[in-house]
Amino acid sequence: MWFITGASKGLGLALTKLVLSQGNKVVATSRNIDDFKKSITENQDNFLPLKVDITSDQDVKNAVNKGIEKFGRIDVVVNNAGYSLVGSMEEMTDEEFRQTMDVNLFATVNVIRNVMPYLRQQQSGHIINISSNAGYVGFANATSYNAAKFAIVGISEALAQEVNAFGIKVTLVAPGQFRTNFMDKSSMQYAKKRISVYGLNEAEKKWTEFSGKQIGDPEKLVKILTGIVALENPPLRLLLGTDTYQLIKEHREKEMQEFETWKHLTLSTNFD
Repeated sequence: MWFITGASKGLGLALTKLVLSQGNKVVATSRNIDDFKKSITENQDNFLPLKVDITSDQDVKNAVNKGIEKFGRIDVVVNNAGYSLVGSMEEMTDEEFRQTMDVNLFATVNVIRNVMPYLRQQQSGHIINISSNAGYVGFANATSYNAAKFAIVGISEALAQEVNAFGIKVTLVAPGQFRTNFMDKSSMQYAKKRISVYGLNEAEKKWTEFSGKQIGDPEKLVKILTGIVALENPPLRLLLGTDTYQLIKEHREKEMQEFETWKHLTLSTNFD
């Protein structure tokens, strides 16, 4: 049984369809379950769509309980829901920044907190957290998204150590650019306050034009996800996309060069 957030569009919808086609059961959460009525027409007995505010701990708790009541267990949890707010730190309001953190970070925490009692009791399970290459590399005009996705990396690495003794696996997935609606105006948001020197108008035009031209195939991505849950030893960290691999590899190399450049200061801080 799969529990998937952000399942009504993009990668979440592609994954939901594939998982159902394989004969699995799915609890799928979204802000708008009307979208499911158009997209999911088969295997209805194995499908439980739920309208959930994943930023609400109680809403998430209720959704998890409903899934358990219908299907009896949870085997795979996919924290997929999220969106990007484009804008500089100075342009983002406090409310805008906090809203992105609620959806991209705290919602994942809510899900993990509420599924863990069941996974721990059954001594099995697989938690898949969707981060991004923005969880490893900082990008101008993406600071709130960076903050959340960097945090998902740290949470996943720590969680893997906490739950290993209970037979629970954790995989952190960092996709690059995949051809979904993630960059559409319905998904990607822009800071309302514009300061011309940061070039947000130009950035919006660039990303809007790029939407639909991404190199990554989402069907291949979700097929990989269904494959790794069958592995005895799945990866903790999984980069997906040629762009992500090259970007993070080059970033790590630059980091090491900088670490070595300033090594004389790094190693100078102990008591004599």
